[in-house]
Amino acid sequence: MKALVTGGAGFIGSHLVDRLISEGNLVTVFDNLSSGRKDFILHHLDNERFKMIEADLLDLDKAKESIIGHDVIFHLAANPDARLGVENTDLDLKQEVIATYNLLEAMRVNKIRRIVFTSSGTIYGETPRIPLPENHGPLLPISLYGAAKLACEALISAFCHLFDMRAWIFRLANIAGRRVTHGVIYDFINKLRRNPSVLEILGDGSQRKPYLHVDDCIDGMLHGFRNSLSKVNIFNLGCSTTTDVTTIAKLVSKEMRLNNVRFKYTGGDKGWLGDIPQVKLDVRKINKLGWKARYTSDEAVKKAIRDILKENTR
Repeated sequence: MKALVTGGAGFIGSHLVDRLISEGNLVTVFDNLSSGRKDFILHHLDNERFKMIEADLLDLDKAKESIIGHDVIFHLAANPDARLGVENTDLDLKQEVIATYNLLEAMRVNKIRRIVFTSSGTIYGETPRIPLPENHGPLLPISLYGAAKLACEALISAFCHLFDMRAWIFRLANIAGRRVTHGVIYDFINKLRRNPSVLEILGDGSQRKPYLHVDDCIDGMLHGFRNSLSKVNIFNLGCSTTTDVTTIAKLVSKEMRLNNVRFKYTGGDKGWLGDIPQVKLDVRKINKLGWKARYTSDEAVKKAIRDILKENTR
């Protein structure tokens, strides 16, 4: 299989590249390195089955040229941090919606029929505290990031039905593990390195979400891709358990061997504008397909903390 991975130098993308290469596939990474890091994929540069294209999906001509001859597109390129859209309101429009349109148009022109897309649980918006199935509605995102991801899903669905394409859309839980560059675990570790006695926690610490280890994320994506054959295949990808922010703070403090850390809460049930304080994903659909996360949410958080601490001490 010859695969092109947009955002392949990013956190999740680089792990996907590792897996695809290890399985003997030919892989092209297409990344503008705005948030991705070349050192995440340096170990592949001398591999004859690997190619790197440093370019931006906003360049439609470059996208058309670069995807020629590929069997499948794994589309992970995006703004990685939902919080950034508050300050830069056209960021998600450009990095998600327009970039995805350009990619789909490039696929249409070059008759490439398969796309795997990483969406997000943020598309559901604020919802009842129940596990949300893939057919939950109406979908009312409360962040520009979530709105853009939902718009991308709509574009992908339309292109699939109009131009004989097939898509696999994964609505991801919070992904954690090696190479992470943002998020609550990453932030807590860095805050405690700067000040080991006091940890600022955004919100009231009760925000509760499912966390999925990046290794499980890659396993789930590839399992869904290889075992579902509808025109548009949509899956929640996560685990059935959740972890609250205060628990993460305690786990980070423990793994860093810090005692008597004082937690300083900023207050309110949200960590930032657009934050969804309580998230549960119904993952029975992907489970019935034969995949289940190896780690619970708490276990994924613990493993991610250890991965990050080990990675940063090398």
